[in-house]
Amino acid sequence: MADQANAQNDFEPAPEVVIDGVNVRGLAHPLRVKMLGLLRDNGPATATGLATALGESSGATSYHLRQLEQYGFIVPAPGLGTGRERWWQAAHRMSSFDFSDAAEPDVQLLGMEYLRSVANYNCGAISDWLRDLDQQPKEWRDAGTISDWRFRLTPEQSHELMEELTAVIERFQRAAPPTSEATAASVAVQLQLLPKLTSGDES
Repeated sequence: MADQANAQNDFEPAPEVVIDGVNVRGLAHPLRVKMLGLLRDNGPATATGLATALGESSGATSYHLRQLEQYGFIVPAPGLGTGRERWWQAAHRMSSFDFSDAAEPDVQLLGMEYLRSVANYNCGAISDWLRDLDQQPKEWRDAGTISDWRFRLTPEQSHELMEELTAVIERFQRAAPPTSEATAASVAVQLQLLPKLTSGDES
């Protein structure tokens, strides 16, 4: 269904949206984060389609779609559907997070709820990958990884590392092959940089 929808819809999402102290209210719910992720990954969908994919009621997905639309995260998909069936699509390809100017306690709480929802969504993607790993061709099993490294950095070095890794990811993203390339597949890249302060580190 998503492939058919994409074939009829020439909408081009904006590259990025910044999650700030205002629009975070539209994403401070785990189901909305999941729904937006599916729309970005799979293309336009209806409330019924999202409900089926997520094991929710269509009433719940309809409500949360309206909230996502209110805060500008999704837009109607013109030319798709018939009658009362309404299709929705993501308005942006990705999100970034900036709470540097959000001092209000309630906004900070919403921000933390949003980040927890994103973390849970990413953990779900890892679990899904592991679930299907033994069924994948060897070349794709070898092409994925779950790795982590631990070492000491200053805040400045952490920023530098994050910027360089992001630049590499964006370079590969720009060089992505066309959808007609038979040997290509959708690849999710997760980047976490997690400083852990202890009493010794803060002294």
